[in-house]
Amino acid sequence: MSTIRLTMAQALVKFLVNQFTMIDGKKLPLFPGAFGIFGHGNVTCLSEALYEVKDIFPVWRGQNEQSMALAAIAFSKAKLRRQIMVATSSVGPGATNMITAAGVAHANRLPILILAGDTFQSRRPDPVLQQVEHYGVPSITVNDGFKSVSRFWDRITHPEQIISSLPQAVATMLDPADCGPAFIGLPQDIQELAFDYPQAFFTATLHEISRVRPDLNRLAKAIELLKSAKKPMMISGGGVRYSGAEAEVAKFASDHGIPITETMAGKGSLAHSHANYIGPMGVTGSTSANNIAAEADVILAIGTRLQDFTTGSWTCFRHDAQFISINAARYDAVKHRAVAVVGDAKVTMAELAPAMTGYKVNATWTKKSQDEMAIWNLAVDGYKKPTNSGVPTYGQIVGMVNEKAGERDYVLSAAGGLPGELNKVWRTKSTNTFDVEYGFSCMGYEVAGGWGAAMADPTRNTFVMVGDGSYLIMNSDIYSTVLTGHKMIVVVCDNGGFGVINRLQNFKGGASYNNLIKDSNVKHVFGVDFVKHAESMGALARKVSSIAELGLALDWAKTTDRTTVISIENDAFVWTPGDAQWDVGVPTVSTRKEVNEARIYQDELRKKQRIGV
Repeated sequence: MSTIRLTMAQALVKFLVNQFTMIDGKKLPLFPGAFGIFGHGNVTCLSEALYEVKDIFPVWRGQNEQSMALAAIAFSKAKLRRQIMVATSSVGPGATNMITAAGVAHANRLPILILAGDTFQSRRPDPVLQQVEHYGVPSITVNDGFKSVSRFWDRITHPEQIISSLPQAVATMLDPADCGPAFIGLPQDIQELAFDYPQAFFTATLHEISRVRPDLNRLAKAIELLKSAKKPMMISGGGVRYSGAEAEVAKFASDHGIPITETMAGKGSLAHSHANYIGPMGVTGSTSANNIAAEADVILAIGTRLQDFTTGSWTCFRHDAQFISINAARYDAVKHRAVAVVGDAKVTMAELAPAMTGYKVNATWTKKSQDEMAIWNLAVDGYKKPTNSGVPTYGQIVGMVNEKAGERDYVLSAAGGLPGELNKVWRTKSTNTFDVEYGFSCMGYEVAGGWGAAMADPTRNTFVMVGDGSYLIMNSDIYSTVLTGHKMIVVVCDNGGFGVINRLQNFKGGASYNNLIKDSNVKHVFGVDFVKHAESMGALARKVSSIAELGLALDWAKTTDRTTVISIENDAFVWTPGDAQWDVGVPTVSTRKEVNEARIYQDELRKKQRIGV
C-alpha cells in the first residue's frame, strides 16, 4: 500500500481539497474555502497546512467566529447545499462563539464543517489557556457544547481517526435527510502528529447527492388520499429548493389547479406570478393563504418540517384536515399523522405526477383561491403605497427595495420585524432569490449572511435588510466585505430598538419594557449614526428619510464599487396584516387588565389547535 507521511492537520486539509461536486454540469470543489480566525489551537499546525494550499483553498478572515460561521451557512444556502464552507477557530471562546451559528445550521438543515481547536490529549500542560476544567470529567472541553447543535460530532484523539471521521462528516452534510453542521474537534497535540496515510485516502472524489425514491405503498396511499380531495392545497418548503424540484412542484399545481403556498424557507421556490400561488403561509403569512388553509381538506406538504410559524401553532387548519408529507427526512415526514412519503422531492413528484393524470380540482375551488390572492395583492399594493406619514413603514420600505431589485437579485434577512414584512410584501421575480433565516431566527445573521451570499454569487446584487437591533448585535462583516471585495447593499431599518418583540409584548398585555430604547433603563435616548458607523468600516453610506429618497439611494447603491449602506428610520408600530395566530406563554395571573384579557385570548387560541399525535 502506497503511503504519504503527513501531520494530521496536513492530511485533513489534503483530504478536503480533493473533494468535488457537480453544479450545472461543472466539476467544482465541494469545499471552496474556509472562514477562519487563528489563535492557539489552530494557528500553528492547521494554519501551516492551509497556507500550503492558499491558492486553491482560500481562507477568509472575518472579525468574529460566529459571524464567519453564519457567512459560511449563508454561502451554502445560496449554493442550495451543493457546496460547503469550512469555519475554523481556536480553543475556548473562539470555538464557543460558533455554537450559535451551529444552531442556525442545525435548525435550517444547512451544511457547514466546523473545525475547532481543542485542548491537549496528553494533558501534560493542563490547564492550558482558555481551558474550562470539569473536575469530575476531565475529558470534557467547551467543544462538547456543540453536541446539541451538530448532526455529526467527533474529536480526533489519534491522527489515524480522520480516515474514518472525515468521510462520515462529508456523508452527513450531503445527506438530504441528515444535512446539517458537522463538528470536528482538533486537539493541539494531535494536529502536530505525523502518520503514514494511505495515498488512496486523498484520491479525488466526485460526490453526488443521493435522491431517495419513495416507497411505492406509501406513495399509493398518498395518491389515493389526494385523489379524494375536494379542497386540496400544497405547501412548498425549503426541501423543494434543495432538491431542485421547483419546476415539478409548480407544474403539478398548474396541471391540477391546486392552490399552492410557501413556507419561509420555501419562499422563492415559486415565482410570485404563478397562477395558483396564494401567498405565504402562517404567522408571517397572507390572509389569502391562511383563508384557503382554513378550508382545505387535504394538504400536500413538500419539503417542510411544518414549523409553528407555518402552521400558526397548528391553528391554521381544520381538525379533520389530512396531511400528505413528502420529505427526505423521516423525522419530518411523519409529523401530525401525515401520510408520510419519505423521498426526494424531485423524484417523488416525478413519480406522483403520472398517477394523478386526469385529476383536476373543482374549478370553483381554484377560482376561490385565485380570488383570495387577487384581494391580497391589492391589499399589499396599498400597504406599499407611500403616504403623508412622516416615518415610512416596513411594508413601504420592503416594497421599494423589491421594486429596485433585478430579476436575479438576492434578498437576505433574519430576525425581528423584517422576516414577516418580507414574507408578505416581497414578490419573488425568479426562483432561489430569497433567504430569510427563520428556522433559528438568529439576530446577527443578516450582515454576516450577506457576506456569504455575495461570495456565493458575485454576478448579482445581494440586498441585506436588517433592523437597527440586529445591526448593532453583529455588523463587523461590513468591514470584511470591503476588505474582500464582496459587495452587498445593506438597508438598515431604524425603528429605535427591538420593535417586533415590543409588538408581541404589547399584544400579550405587557407594558413596553426593555425593548425600544426609549423604554429601557437608559439615561439618554439618542439614535446611532449608522452612516458614520458604516463609513468608518470603509463602506459607502447614505441616510434617507422618505420612500422616494430610498428609491434614488438604491439606484445609486447599485452603481457603487463596494458595500453600500442605506439607513432609514421606520415606524415601530405599523405592520402589514395577514397574520395567523401564534401560541406563546401568557401569565395565568397578573395585576394587569391587559394581560388577563390576553390570557383569555390565548385560551381560545389553544382550543383551535390540532392535536399533534
